[in-house]
Amino acid sequence: MNETLRPGAHTRDCPRIVMHVDMDSFFASVEVREHPDLAGKPVVIGADPMKGEGRGVVCTCSYEARKYGIHSAMAISRAYRLCPDAVFLSPRYRLYSEVSDRIMAILKGYADRFQQVSIDEAYLDVSTLGNFTWA
Repeated sequence: MNETLRPGAHTRDCPRIVMHVDMDSFFASVEVREHPDLAGKPVVIGADPMKGEGRGVVCTCSYEARKYGIHSAMAISRAYRLCPDAVFLSPRYRLYSEVSDRIMAILKGYADRFQQVSIDEAYLDVSTLGNFTWA
C-alpha cells in the first residue's frame, strides 16, 4: 500500500473518499480485448470442457455466457451442457497479470493511498482529487 499522503489529503473539512475498483469478468474481458471477434459471444475461461465430459471449473465468463446460467466455480461440464456453442478458453494467467499490472499502475497514479487486493480489484483513497458531490 502506498502510505504517502499528498499535502492536505484528509482533514475534518475534507472527508476521506475511498473508491473500490472491481473489474468484473476480467479474464474474459482481456480475451475479448485480445480477440475482438469474441465480442458479443459467450466466452468461458476455465478447464477444457471435453465436449461435456471435462473435469474442472469455470474461472470466469463473459456476460453473454452468464445469460445461459454459467458462472464462476461451476463445473466446466455443466457449463458446456448449458451452452455448447460458447467459446471455451484455457486461462492465460501471465497475460492477465501483465494487463492487471498496467491497469493498477494507472489507478495508483490517481490515489493518495492504494491497495491492490487481487488481480482485478483495488481500493484507492482519492480524497484530494476534488469535490465528489456529483458522484
